[in-house]
Amino acid sequence: MLVASIEGKLDAHFSPFAERFASATRSVADSAKRYLRGLYQARRRNMECMAEVVAGSDYQRIQHMLSVSDWDHAGVLRQVALEAEAYFPKGGRALVIDESGFAKKGECSAGVGRQWNGRLGKVDNCQVGVFAALAQRETACLIDAELFLPEDWANDPERCAQAGIPEEARVYRSKAGIALGLIRRARRPSLSFDWVAADGGYGHLPWFLTELDDEGERFLLEVPSDQTIYLDDPAPTRPERPGRGRAPMRLTSTAIPTDVTTWASAQPAHAWRRMKLRDGEKGEVVAEFLARRVFVWDGRAPHARHWHLLVRREIGGDKLKFCLSNAKPSASLRQLVLMQASRHFVERAFEDAKSACGMAEYQVRGWLAWHHHRALVLIAHLFLAKERLALRDTHHLLSCLDVVERLRHKLPSKIDSDADLVSSIAERHRRRFDAAKHHYEKHGLTPPASFGEGI
Repeated sequence: MLVASIEGKLDAHFSPFAERFASATRSVADSAKRYLRGLYQARRRNMECMAEVVAGSDYQRIQHMLSVSDWDHAGVLRQVALEAEAYFPKGGRALVIDESGFAKKGECSAGVGRQWNGRLGKVDNCQVGVFAALAQRETACLIDAELFLPEDWANDPERCAQAGIPEEARVYRSKAGIALGLIRRARRPSLSFDWVAADGGYGHLPWFLTELDDEGERFLLEVPSDQTIYLDDPAPTRPERPGRGRAPMRLTSTAIPTDVTTWASAQPAHAWRRMKLRDGEKGEVVAEFLARRVFVWDGRAPHARHWHLLVRREIGGDKLKFCLSNAKPSASLRQLVLMQASRHFVERAFEDAKSACGMAEYQVRGWLAWHHHRALVLIAHLFLAKERLALRDTHHLLSCLDVVERLRHKLPSKIDSDADLVSSIAERHRRRFDAAKHHYEKHGLTPPASFGEGI
């Protein structure tokens, strides 16, 4: 059974993070803890709704903590990574890189613009964050995040200043560049993971794969269907100088390249291996796979890379997915399949963070507030992941939303009586009145005669 002291467990979970919310003069740890509770308790996860429901909370203090106070959100994320690692058994851990879009209206929110929103499956006005997650077996936990700043933002200092983007962050960095930074950051606190996984948004960039390979990171990345491969070592060479002419600079090879789709399509039916990936809600999840050692050469490097090619095909379908991996030459097909399957659980982590922790429900515009909200959401998501890990052997159907429902039931609330409800509504009206009054005064207008009635 779930333990009755879940409130105490949540307080103990927050304790290692408390010092990260302190500055030289004050601490906002109490407001951060109230915000954390609000991510579970409030039906709409914005500061106003949190202040209405979370016992002991104050709207102004929560707003100051999220949007103004300069607490160490990077340190919070480092602590999230270390806390997450402690709950995952050693071996078989993946660091999965993925991104998520957050639909926004207007043009003032930091980094907002018309860009691909994977959540909606289309180009939309949104912010995009690049995330890192620790994944193992059927559990994944988000451990780091950074907001992507489009190039037009980086080239507009005034717009950046209005959104509170620090000067050192006003530099365009591609999503893959941010991802590489997340991977390096994960290594700095000596976080232990066995490979890096990512989708084709990163795997289609040859420099990203070679950079990971050169840094000694084991990876399995999805690549496009027209990825060029060589079945034999292209052994690139530089042609000899033709008489008195200039010496050739470009490397050449006599090997004939192919692409991954052409190769996979030519394989006989008996070459495909059917393998179980996991137990799903509707039964076993099974797919078919091909694997082969191939050479990858970009036409410029002095030598080709000798990597694994993994091809996945859904049962009864013809859609193929292709991955390249620099895993050890002795890596089995089963090992490669498990590496590829780790990405699935990060999609689940995003779903849980959005549905159970309000990751997409923020109503802030500034750079600092975006990263503060993400850090607190990742603390909240970590707690849910820990609860599921602790109980998966006895309560394998337990979901993050199940844990949140228990938290809502057990955590103290401001509204326990009719009088509390009336007081909450009156306070909401007062804030709206003050905001509207400020708007009139800011524009030199006189409020209408009926303004404020019923407050």
